[in-house]
Amino acid sequence: MFYRTAESVSPKHPDKLCDRISDAILDAYLAQDPDSRVAAETCGGHGVVFVTGEITSKGDVDIEKIVHEIAGDEMEVHTKIVKQSPEIAQGVDTGGAGDQGIMIGYATDETPELLPLEVVLSRRLNQYIYEKYPYDGKTQVTIAPDGTIESIVASFQNVSKADLEARVKEFINARGLTGKLELHINPAGDWNQGGFEADTGLTGRKLIVDNYGPRVAIGGGCYSGKDPSKVDRSAAYMARRIAVDYLRKRGAHEVLVRLAYAIGYAEPLEKTVIVDGEPEEIEGYDLTPRGIISYLDLKRPIYGKTAEYGHYGEGFDWDK
Repeated sequence: MFYRTAESVSPKHPDKLCDRISDAILDAYLAQDPDSRVAAETCGGHGVVFVTGEITSKGDVDIEKIVHEIAGDEMEVHTKIVKQSPEIAQGVDTGGAGDQGIMIGYATDETPELLPLEVVLSRRLNQYIYEKYPYDGKTQVTIAPDGTIESIVASFQNVSKADLEARVKEFINARGLTGKLELHINPAGDWNQGGFEADTGLTGRKLIVDNYGPRVAIGGGCYSGKDPSKVDRSAAYMARRIAVDYLRKRGAHEVLVRLAYAIGYAEPLEKTVIVDGEPEEIEGYDLTPRGIISYLDLKRPIYGKTAEYGHYGEGFDWDK
């Protein structure tokens, strides 16, 4: 086993603010019209937020209000929304996938969350700090080959190095973590300018944080702002569910799932599960977009929470 490192960012990080805005828009439309077709992209920074995308819905959503609720009343908001392309819709309306792509699912028995340990520790540390200091911030954990903690990085807005270090040490003691435990606390110095004030953000720019950490490959598709007709999102969630199912049924250590789709075509072009290194074809699941949406009940306004700390390991239906 080599060194393993993963990072986590807080909900006030500029990229996460954009993810949260995009998913809040999606939820608002789904609450009014479960059949809404939504692809909402957000870019924000330095007093301005841009929301663009393709939305076809019977709902009527105040996008500017959503942006202000998440990013603050002082933000200037610009929107450019059009209806979904009829050439895309004609393939989706018949039950086909909303796009081509490869979706990855993963599960491991090394944590109760069925996620890599470095991912869980970096995220839980971030959440622990954010409970007390709800600002822009990042954490990072490196695990040594013997499974102990090599180093921890924590950078958070509006908290002194001394106070932040005390919070990190509380987490270390509560978790009983051991190892070299080299701490890098606000390593560039204390900082008070964060979020959109300090940097720009973009929907989908934290894909590895959203997924399984850098140790596990991803298909590359963004989740936030996309309704479940987009297999980038729905099939990725189904891949996770299948990975969890196989892990438990087989008593496995590690399971990787690969699903691939073509736009406008319902059945997957690949449906592979790799159980502890041994590949086989997935059986027993309806892997069409309609089948997945029905099985996981994905037309609900449930996505805002996924945009905060990752789409897996937080008790969502596809984790169970």
